[in-house]
Amino acid sequence: MMFKAEPLTPSIGALISGISLNNLSKGDVEQLYHALIKHQVIFFRNQELSPESHMNLAESLGEIDPGHPVYPHVEGYQSIVLLKNDGNNKPDTNDWHKDLTFKSNPPFASILHGINVPNVGGDTLWASMSAAYNQLSEGWKDQLENLEAIHDMGTFRNDFYKDGGVDSVNSALKNVGSAVHKVIETHPVSGLKYLNVNQAFTRNIINESQGPSDQILQFLFQHINKPEFHVRFHWEDNSVAIWDNRITQHYAICDYLPELRHMQRITVINDKRELSQK
Repeated sequence: MMFKAEPLTPSIGALISGISLNNLSKGDVEQLYHALIKHQVIFFRNQELSPESHMNLAESLGEIDPGHPVYPHVEGYQSIVLLKNDGNNKPDTNDWHKDLTFKSNPPFASILHGINVPNVGGDTLWASMSAAYNQLSEGWKDQLENLEAIHDMGTFRNDFYKDGGVDSVNSALKNVGSAVHKVIETHPVSGLKYLNVNQAFTRNIINESQGPSDQILQFLFQHINKPEFHVRFHWEDNSVAIWDNRITQHYAICDYLPELRHMQRITVINDKRELSQK
């Protein structure tokens, strides 16, 4: 069976078939990469992905993140984040976010493997930030073009508070830090302009007082929430999603509790193909 990418919406997402993620040739990886850049998030079914194959796939795309600042990892694999949620361990990923934008160099991509998922519920939404940018009025585009915003660890404060109260939160804010990013960015490979704010981690617009900053950000957060920019993926056991974190946001729907949802994720820090061209 030949490699095939079937678009799922006009804006974002494609279902990939005709390939095994456990046995990738160099040509397979190149096809996956180009599909990822074109569709922004790509999906696979029936992939019994071993941890070693998960690592190999991630390494074929770029440098792997050594580990998440908050979430646990799979035993023996520091870089594979363990996302195992049920009624006794509720998730905190049910809001729109780009991963780790409180870092000065947010990651390029993530690879999420569904290990044991509910039969009903537990879908994930992705939103195209280039589609969201394209649908802004010219006035908004002009207003946002030269703005920058501060990003911090957002609702991860809750995780640190549970562990050690306010002192733990203050320590984490110091250790994790903040970052400043342009509100409008340009994708380094596709050249598409995209919105670069997210509800989970973007706190305020530089050089704006809190009121005007909130008005701008709340407008953008509501704009991003339009379904025209989204794709919704229903997980099955051994499904896989790979997304370009630079130009997308995602929202893991928490409608399955108390059922178990067991996922494993690797984050790829840098796009090695983009770096090789610099």
